[in-house]
Amino acid sequence: MRYWLMKSEPDEFSIDDLERAPGRTAAWFGVRNYQARNFMRDAMHLGDLAFFYHSGCAQPGIAGICRVARGAYPDATQFDAASLYFDPQATLERPRWLNVDVQLVRRTPWVSLVELRRHPELADMRLLARGNRLSITPVEPAQWDFITRRLMGLD
Repeated sequence: MRYWLMKSEPDEFSIDDLERAPGRTAAWFGVRNYQARNFMRDAMHLGDLAFFYHSGCAQPGIAGICRVARGAYPDATQFDAASLYFDPQATLERPRWLNVDVQLVRRTPWVSLVELRRHPELADMRLLARGNRLSITPVEPAQWDFITRRLMGLD
């Protein structure tokens, strides 16, 4: 199993939205960065766990944990001319963008970006790297354990 951090702006799609979704499962759509897409396509697997991270808001941070519930498949928004995520170069025969389905495992105690930055154990976390803007990043097992056990108090 691998671990991930998946960012979403809460006014676009929040942990509340995932909790209200049928089966608490939804497509993680709208990723328009090739490296993040490649993570979904090549490295994410059914059952992998991810931190659900709220970004682009007053206080960014981890809001919960989700699980990859379906492997990568074409993101339908790339074909919808009315969508913000429309890509005129994508075709049904040659889609450019993918998504995975995620299922809410649990809401967690909020762990803010400020709190994550306070801990030297997390200094190498990709989320904290200067200039990182990827919406999906891998999380090392030691980082996952530190955050879930020490910062969230989970076992």
